[in-house]
Amino acid sequence: MSYEDKTAEDGRLVILKELALQVDGRLNEVSLQRVLETFAITRSRDWVRTQLRKLAELEAIRITEAGTVMIAEIRTLGRNHVERRERIEGVTRPSDHA
Repeated sequence: MSYEDKTAEDGRLVILKELALQVDGRLNEVSLQRVLETFAITRSRDWVRTQLRKLAELEAIRITEAGTVMIAEIRTLGRNHVERRERIEGVTRPSDHA
């Protein structure tokens, strides 16, 4: 697996974990980009959008748009992955201490 592929899988996990922490399970792409930067995943807004689309394709999140901004909402499968109840191929598995 390439460095970029591993970074994308790690980034998807960071996104799911952050969404799971939110009271309503939602965040916009700009907020998610800031969270990713906290974990030294400094990528463009376009990269974040690509990861959100991939997570939606995997049925881990639902995407809505407000103007030009994507809003991600965690779905049951995404929450189950974060809580280690199910495994999503293409997303890093959470650690035991996550």
